[in-house]
Amino acid sequence: MLDTSTPFSTLIRSATEQQHAEAEHSTFMKDLLTGQLGVEAFYRYTSQLWFVYSALEKHSAALASDPVAGPFIKPELNRLAALEADLAYLGGPRWRDELTALNTTAAYAARIEECATQWPAGYVVHHYTRYLGDLSGGQVIRGTAEKLWDLPKKGDGVRFYVFDQITNPAAFKRDYRDALDALPIEGADVERVLDEARLAFTMNTNVFRDLGVEFSARN
Repeated sequence: MLDTSTPFSTLIRSATEQQHAEAEHSTFMKDLLTGQLGVEAFYRYTSQLWFVYSALEKHSAALASDPVAGPFIKPELNRLAALEADLAYLGGPRWRDELTALNTTAAYAARIEECATQWPAGYVVHHYTRYLGDLSGGQVIRGTAEKLWDLPKKGDGVRFYVFDQITNPAAFKRDYRDALDALPIEGADVERVLDEARLAFTMNTNVFRDLGVEFSARN
């Protein structure tokens, strides 16, 4: 177990504050959510999420019995089917033909897969940074997208952000943080996992940066 009296959920939140802020305040997300970019930018962003969540969910069945990652594998979190419904709505029936990953997205997905197959504790922090973010700040993105592009409320186009099977998000997040606090890691592994959490946010920010470059070049 942890060799510190500080709960791990607190450690990870404190350790990633800077990287979290950089991700939240990226130029691309600011421009997207203030209406300076069109729905095509939202579609492109959603398509990048498809690669990330494919990597996260590809190995979930195998990890369900893992003593480290298993407590975090919950079917009610799965996002891939919702993402595919959103992409079909935003991009039309040929959305799969248009699906291309930015280099930074491919690197992000590859790192998640590497952790999923080789280092479950590393996988857990990627899981944490994505899914708890979706349950929290993701709801702001959903509401803004609905208004900006007249998308159906909690419907096609924003289903990724709708967790129908989680009736009490606040309680769910508390239970999730309790599971983080119970992670069976100690010593040098603690800092290694915190480093991976910082990397997860940084890789997400790198995707935002490249999306910003792509759409600034179009304007």
